[in-house]
Amino acid sequence: MKPVIFAGPTIAAQGIRSILDADVLPPVAQGDVYRVARQRPPAIGIIDGYFEGVPSVWHKEILWAMEQGISVFGSASMGALRAAELHEFGMIGVGAIFEAYLAGEIADDDEVAVLHGPAELGFMALSEPMVSVRATAERAISAQVLVPETAGLLNDTAKSLHYKNRTWEEISARLQHEPRLAGFFSWLPTGKVDAKGEDARSMLDRMATFLKREASINEAQPHRVERTLVWQGLVRRIEGENETGIAASKAVLDELRLDSERYGATRDRAMLRRLAIEDATRRGAQAERDALRAMMDQHRRQNNLSRRDAVLDWLDENDLDEATYEALLNEAALIEDTRAARSPGLDAHILSELRWSGGYSELKARAEAKARTIAENGGAQASPDRLRLLVWFFETRLGRSVPDDPDTFARSLGLDGRDELIALIAREFLYNLNEDDAQKAGTRG
Repeated sequence: MKPVIFAGPTIAAQGIRSILDADVLPPVAQGDVYRVARQRPPAIGIIDGYFEGVPSVWHKEILWAMEQGISVFGSASMGALRAAELHEFGMIGVGAIFEAYLAGEIADDDEVAVLHGPAELGFMALSEPMVSVRATAERAISAQVLVPETAGLLNDTAKSLHYKNRTWEEISARLQHEPRLAGFFSWLPTGKVDAKGEDARSMLDRMATFLKREASINEAQPHRVERTLVWQGLVRRIEGENETGIAASKAVLDELRLDSERYGATRDRAMLRRLAIEDATRRGAQAERDALRAMMDQHRRQNNLSRRDAVLDWLDENDLDEATYEALLNEAALIEDTRAARSPGLDAHILSELRWSGGYSELKARAEAKARTIAENGGAQASPDRLRLLVWFFETRLGRSVPDDPDTFARSLGLDGRDELIALIAREFLYNLNEDDAQKAGTRG
């Protein structure tokens, strides 16, 4: 197995693979190191990770990975922060940013935090990390472009900005009336420092050397993770999430397939979504920050999501977090780029379309209610034979004749054939039967 690198806005996958043959994953979040460590890679490298909106990578899962004999490296961003915190336990930190955290010269998360775009745009950085501002100021002093006093003013101004708004354009606007910095901003385009990128490349070089030697740099005795209830809860959640997620997604799609017209319309929109993403990737298209913000404003207006708590509720109902919401915003910005038709492999895109259009939570709730009802009552009841099920569904439920070729109809819904269609209809029949019985009982009462 190859080493695994978690990265995003700091360095692109292509840049990583030019230094190290590795599997590149998105910025690390809680549970990701544990998931990867179960596969026993030769090493794990953490560069980027989520700080807010998504739970951050847990110290214990890094310790658990090292307990399994896996060397874990950290650098540049979240990796540097965690490496400084876990240095004495054997995590390997690399680079100037790690050294600054370790020495206590910097302490805040916002020193390395940046606003970035979604995965489809390669996690494009949309703001400037404070560590790069500081490194640029130091280089400017060495180049005699700044003196320490004006460098301090530059750093203080940048630090006063929220990390999402910390851009060179905003810093320049705040200091435009400061004549002592005019020369600096002229020098900046060719002189600025990518501190996080430099440290990330240093870590990858060190990992490449380590893997070629096939020897462990980590001489510290691995720290055994205490199996607390919280740890056991994380393990149970991760062990069960894949099966649960697949089952939930299939249940939502099955509910959609019961309405063939809605399925067809959603499938067609999903085709455009998929083709837009593929086309954007081929062309190297990028949604600008203003376009993403405009799309977010539009979506929130359309869905009555003016308050943040309403947004969080909506994300929870649609099985999303803030990172995946960003991805949906980007997809919406690109969806007009292309028009074509493509059918295979659209389930994931149909689910995305349902979430975006607002139908996911409704179908999910119905699927869950159906599963509960059938589990409680359906097992003891027999459904009609196949022909009667077809007649009930098409003539009674849909008000149309049974199609001449049920297999073709089934395939139009993304099913393998008639047998899957019959099974889908049988579950719907049992659910409706029990719902009808419940309503009659309520009337009699």
